[in-house]
Amino acid sequence: MLVDRANYGRLKPVMRAIQNRPALQLQVLATGTMVLERFDQPVRVVRADGFTVDGEIYIELEGSTPATMAKSVGFGLVEFASEFHRLKPDIVLVIGDRYEALAATIAAAYMNLTIVHIQGGEVSGSIDESARHAISKFAHFHFPSTKRSAEYLVRMGERRNTILGIGCPSSDIARNTPRRLTSEIVNSRGGGIEIDITRPFLLVVFHPTTTEYGGELAQMETLLSALDTLKIQTLMLWPNIDAGSDHISKVIRIYRADKHANWIRTITNLTPEDYTQVLAGAACAVGNSSSFVRDAGYYGTPVVLVGDRQNGRETDVHVTRVPVEREQIISAVKQNLDHGPYPASTLYGDGSVSVQIARSLEELKPYLQKKLAFVDEK
Repeated sequence: MLVDRANYGRLKPVMRAIQNRPALQLQVLATGTMVLERFDQPVRVVRADGFTVDGEIYIELEGSTPATMAKSVGFGLVEFASEFHRLKPDIVLVIGDRYEALAATIAAAYMNLTIVHIQGGEVSGSIDESARHAISKFAHFHFPSTKRSAEYLVRMGERRNTILGIGCPSSDIARNTPRRLTSEIVNSRGGGIEIDITRPFLLVVFHPTTTEYGGELAQMETLLSALDTLKIQTLMLWPNIDAGSDHISKVIRIYRADKHANWIRTITNLTPEDYTQVLAGAACAVGNSSSFVRDAGYYGTPVVLVGDRQNGRETDVHVTRVPVEREQIISAVKQNLDHGPYPASTLYGDGSVSVQIARSLEELKPYLQKKLAFVDEK
C-alpha cells in the first residue's frame, strides 16, 4: 500500500524484491497524496517504474485540519475494506505511521487478513507515533528499522518470533543509486531560482506537527526568516497533506512573492532515486522530514532538525536538533556547513533489507489471533 512519495521511496525496493520471487504475487494499492494531482500524482511514477497498480483509492478530505484528517481515516477504512474484498490478499504489508496506513490496517484486521508492519516500534513525534504503535498492535509480523525499535516492540507485548528482521528498506535505495546529481534533476520542474549544483545548496522540507496544530504558520515564518538571513541557494519541497499543511504552503507562497526571494526554488515531487540524489548532494538538509533522520545518515549529509516533529527519533551524529528559533537555526546551519559531510551511518539499515523482507514474506506462516507475549497461554 502506497500513501505518499516518501512511502513509495521506502517500499519500492521491497516491491521489486517481491516481484523477483515467483512464489509471491504483488498487489499494489495507491492512496493518499499518491493519487492527487496537486501533489503531482506520484502514482504515475509507480507505473513508469514498471509496477501494476491494482487500485487507486481517494480518501483525502480537503481542509488540512484535524477534523478532515480524522474523517479521511473513516473514508479510508470503508474504501480499503472494499478493495481487500475485491483483491482477496493473503498478507497486507504496511509501513510507517501514516493515518492512511492505520485505516488500511484496521480494515485488514477486521477482515482476518495477516498484517506485516515495517518500521514499527519507533519513537517519533505528533499523532504519527500513536498511529505507528496502533498499527504494530494490529500487526501479526514486524520488520522494525533498528535494534532499539525491535526491543520496544517486545516491551509492547509483541512476541520475538514475530520480528522477521531489522532494517529500513530506504537504505537499499541509498546503497543502489549511484551519486549522479544533475542540474536537470533539480531545475527541470518546480519554480524559482536555478540551483547551481556546483555550489553548496540547502534541501528544506518542513511538515506540520499535528499535535501543534495552529502553530505551524508562525513556525514556517521563523524558518523562512532564518533561511532568508543565510541566503544560501535552497531547494524546498512542499509539505505533506497533514493538518496545517495549507498554512505552511500559504506562508511559503506569500514569502516568495513579497520578499522576491532570490535564493529559493520550490518543487512538488521527486522520484525516489532523484530525491536520494538531491539528499546526498545537499550541503545541509534543514527541516523536520523523517528522511533527514533515516536516509541522510547513509550519505553523511549534515542535518538541522527543526522543531518537535521527530522528537525521540533515533539519530546519528549527522543530526543537530534545534527548536524553532531563528538564531539557533542560523547558527546550526552555519556550523554544519563548516563541518561538511559526516561518516556514513548504517543505523537504519545496511542496504540489503528488501531481500530479507521478501524472503520473510515467502517463508512466514500466517496466523490470526494475537496475544500479548507476556501472558501465559494455558
